[in-house]
Amino acid sequence: MSGNILIVAGEASGDLHGANLIKALKEINPSFTFCGIGGERMKGQGFNVIEDSRNLSVVGISEAIFKARKLLSAFAKLKKALDEKRPDIVILIDFPDFNLHFAKEVKKRNIPVIYYISPQIWAWRKGRVKKIARLIDKMLVIFPFEADIYKNNGVDVKYVGHPLVDTVSCHFSKSEALSKLGLSHGPVVALLPGSRGHEIARLLPIMDEAASIIKREIPDAQFVLPAADTVDDSFLNRFIHGNTSIKIVRDNLYTVLRSSDAAIVASGTATLETALMEIPMVIVYKLSFLTAIVGRIFVHVDDVGLPNIVAGKRVVPELIQEDAKPENIAEAILKFLNDKGMREKTIANLRKIRERLGSGNASRNVAEEICTILNKCRL
Repeated sequence: MSGNILIVAGEASGDLHGANLIKALKEINPSFTFCGIGGERMKGQGFNVIEDSRNLSVVGISEAIFKARKLLSAFAKLKKALDEKRPDIVILIDFPDFNLHFAKEVKKRNIPVIYYISPQIWAWRKGRVKKIARLIDKMLVIFPFEADIYKNNGVDVKYVGHPLVDTVSCHFSKSEALSKLGLSHGPVVALLPGSRGHEIARLLPIMDEAASIIKREIPDAQFVLPAADTVDDSFLNRFIHGNTSIKIVRDNLYTVLRSSDAAIVASGTATLETALMEIPMVIVYKLSFLTAIVGRIFVHVDDVGLPNIVAGKRVVPELIQEDAKPENIAEAILKFLNDKGMREKTIANLRKIRERLGSGNASRNVAEEICTILNKCRL
């Protein structure tokens, strides 16, 4: 069975999950070919990049307006690929506003559309489920509670497990991780300000100030920032004002987390990675003024952090918008470092999150589902 597969993964997390999916598909059938939107990880699996996902990643209204030209250009390239390459199937990974718009074009051409990693309709803009029911042939979800939402709205859905369950691990002990990173045995706090430039610009200065407060209380505290390959040290240093207690490393995120006693993490996929590594954290985020106003109107959840959503309760603190102040962040981290009972309780709650996400094999499950659909289309 040969197959030409078009994939759209417009963000860094989508690039990771897309790469793992391509690997799983090639294990089933090495003759598959792949093209679309993705990043370096997908490219490393033999993916033909029509547009690099690093050019397109946005959060919120203001960022989407700023990148409108690039998004429109990428959309035009994908439409051309649909007509010239005639893919046998299209896989959409997260990136909801762009992907649901693109799904209309795919549907016009009678090409099967599979959506992997659902838009967060349970959090906001619930009305999108009607559009999804019209445009998507199969929804593959990564959280157990999402399946019922789609079933109740007439969407063909399957829970496949969460891909991070398979990928989040570290083979080093804490002592080995500290040695590998050149750190002492003093308390270590990981700083994860996100991978997008605008996220870093908003969050890293706050994290920098919080680190200074923590350092005054605990002089031997250390701070490690695992930088994404797409972010230059010079860009990061613009926001930490020469704070020599912050060490920027180009190393495996999970090695950094293994070395850490606590973490300050931008809301997003990294919070779930930190949770799966069982590291107590404070979740922070700041949106643009316009996006924040819209969010307050349309968001329908009490918690925004994925660990808290999966746990079904607040297990780690969230400091969002005006609450994301350096002194608030420092206070939360100091509690984790100084209160052994609170720290142990938090770790126990984080440990349960892996249990809630299932046994893994998400990429393989998705790959098998895609192959089943391809076979049905050829009957």
